[in-house]
Amino acid sequence: PEVRLRLEVGPSAAVHSPLAVQNGFLHMLVHSYTTELFLSFLTNLGPFLEDEIIPEVIPMEIEVMDAKITLKDDSPRVYPTSPGPVPITLAVDHIIVKRRDDGVFYITGQQHRETCFILPQHSPGCAGEIPQEQKAPVECVLAAPAAGARGLQLKEVPELQRELQSMKIALAEANMDKARLLQEIRKYNPLFQL
Repeated sequence: PEVRLRLEVGPSAAVHSPLAVQNGFLHMLVHSYTTELFLSFLTNLGPFLEDEIIPEVIPMEIEVMDAKITLKDDSPRVYPTSPGPVPITLAVDHIIVKRRDDGVFYITGQQHRETCFILPQHSPGCAGEIPQEQKAPVECVLAAPAAGARGLQLKEVPELQRELQSMKIALAEANMDKARLLQEIRKYNPLFQL
C-alpha cells in the first residue's frame, strides 16, 4: 500500500512519548506515492486548517519515502500568448516529520552512511570477464541505508544523461521564447525593462 496508518493508545504507547499514553501516537508511512496538485488547492487549504478550539497535541511520526509531488499553477494567465508556467516536481527520497509532546513539528532527513562499492575494470579483450590477477579499484560513495538502497547504477547513467540533454534543450527553447516575448513587448513599450 502507498499509505499506512497506525494509532497506538494506552500503556504500550509510552515507548514513543509520555503524552502518547493519554492522547495516543500516530505513525503514518507514505511510500512510492505520486500525485499532482494544483497550487490553488494549497493556497485554499488555510481556511480548513483554522479552528477556534485549540486541539489536543497528538504525538506523531510521518515518514515519506520515494514520493513525487507535481505542483501545477492553475492561476489565470497574465498574457494569453504565454505558454504558461512549467510544473514543479518535488521528489522526496526519505523524510521524517515528527511531532513531539510540545506540539512542534520537526523535519529530519534519513541519515546516510558511507558504503564502499567495488567497481570492476573490464579489459578490452574480454566482454564481461575480469581476470583474476587484476585488482578492482574501490570507490567510496554515500549511499542510503538498505531500506531505501537504490544507489546510482551504472546502467542509469546514460538515461540520466539523456534526461539532462532534454532539459538543456527545453531550457534553450524557454530562453528563446523569453527573448521573443521581450522583443514583442518592446515593440509596444520600448522603455520596458525586465
